[in-house]
Amino acid sequence: MVSTVQNSDVKQVLQRVNERLLEKNPAEHQLFDIILITTDSWQQQQSSSIIKSTRHHGLEVSRFCFSREEDFIESLVQNNVQLFFTTDENKALQATQQGVPSALLDKNSVSCPSEQLRVLFCENTIIQPNAGSIEASKKSAQQSFLAQLGQMRQKFGIFDSPLCFTLVTSRGGKDSCCSALKSLRSLGVSVDEAYCLGGAPHTPILSLLRPHFLLSEGFNLLEG
Repeated sequence: MVSTVQNSDVKQVLQRVNERLLEKNPAEHQLFDIILITTDSWQQQQSSSIIKSTRHHGLEVSRFCFSREEDFIESLVQNNVQLFFTTDENKALQATQQGVPSALLDKNSVSCPSEQLRVLFCENTIIQPNAGSIEASKKSAQQSFLAQLGQMRQKFGIFDSPLCFTLVTSRGGKDSCCSALKSLRSLGVSVDEAYCLGGAPHTPILSLLRPHFLLSEGFNLLEG
């Protein structure tokens, strides 16, 4: 699974997932392949320093991509990126509109270190089978990503997993929650925790859960 990451804390936890997968199976091939991409002109001028610093701190980044602002989508496609991590909502939206699944990073996750990769699903994250408004290619890419996450999670038990999946439904009651759970399970994704908020704001629960990333508009992430 090829991912682009700009947050060092997320790089470390993704690296930890890879290490745990290889501990279970040294021949494991379903691993996170991390690419660092930047469109910042100053960072591009410091490319050698960035590469040296990344390696010095033991962060496993397979590729570095220094792209122009107008070319970053093309860079994602050329590198076969299956998940684009960013703290920039506009870039996340641009990527997903072009068929590259993206996830919005929690800017504060660095202050809450964890041995687990914490992934949050909201009910509108789930691609329903009859979601005809979603272009076929985008729907396929999103479902493929979710299925791969589910396959990674299935390699571990309930209490020893380096991955933690949480479902939060904001409205619709228990029926909405059950429907979302069934849709996830149809893709092979089992969640560790589920919360039905019944219309209550989800900001307080998010501050407690502190997921490493939230799925972006390309997955129809709930607003508000």
